[in-house]
Amino acid sequence: MDEMNRIPETRVEQREAYEATSVYELVREDILQGKLAANERLKVSVLAARYGTSTNPVREALQQLRGEGFVLFSHNRGARVRPIDEEFVRDIYEMEVLIEPYLTSWFVGIATDEDIARLEAIQDRIDAIGFEDPEAYSALDTQFHRLMYDRHYNRHALDMWWKHREILRAISRKFPFARGRRREILNEHRQLIEAIKDHDATTAARVIAAHVGGSGRHIVEHMRASRNL
Repeated sequence: MDEMNRIPETRVEQREAYEATSVYELVREDILQGKLAANERLKVSVLAARYGTSTNPVREALQQLRGEGFVLFSHNRGARVRPIDEEFVRDIYEMEVLIEPYLTSWFVGIATDEDIARLEAIQDRIDAIGFEDPEAYSALDTQFHRLMYDRHYNRHALDMWWKHREILRAISRKFPFARGRRREILNEHRQLIEAIKDHDATTAARVIAAHVGGSGRHIVEHMRASRNL
């Protein structure tokens, strides 16, 4: 009898977990698009009505967004939207400039000929489509970096990289890469592959740091330019 009673409870938990993921994505997108304005109060009941769900998934989503820096909590005001400004992006990519060289250096030590061949194949596809299809480019770029990082033993560092990448990727959709930055990205990927082939962890770390830093600065510069229009 107890076991039978646990089955629907488990299903409820599964449904709420799914809804929390969905609400998280919706709230995050609304923050990035400005539909939820900077410093706007986030009331659980209002958000539940807005997204057609119960309050538990909303609370879970807000906690996840708090962990990623999108939502701030204060004792008197509750939850509110953190302003997505240049400082927010700067803080994220400066952390990534530290994390990604660490992940990359480790990968250089374990990379096989098959890994290198797969990186080259992915990069060939990136070169072929260029940046004309942003969704395809983003998917391939994610494959490229995940191939290097996904086997790393430090899951905390990997999770942090993934969260930061998703944030920067979401923000960067509003600021397409200029031609000069596009050429730099393609060259940096090729330089990275060559360093991995040479088992040169120092060069690989330097290249990936420049790669991340360049993309972060690109977003910040565009944010400043759009703010000054």
